[in-house]
Amino acid sequence: MQFSRPILFRVIRVLDWPTYDGWVWLDGYEVGPRMDAIARRSIFVRPAGLRPVVRSRARER
Repeated sequence: MQFSRPILFRVIRVLDWPTYDGWVWLDGYEVGPRMDAIARRSIFVRPAGLRPVVRSRARER
């Protein structure tokens, strides 16, 4: 397990690295509470376990 708590992650790209079936490497940034990038990361995940963020209209302004 890479993280003890969920993180918000902005994906830059899916890496073409060898991996196990059903898993992928993602390259991107961990996003902080103010929606700013706080750390560049490459993470190993199962896409089935990811949840997209739904942005509200109030935050887009």
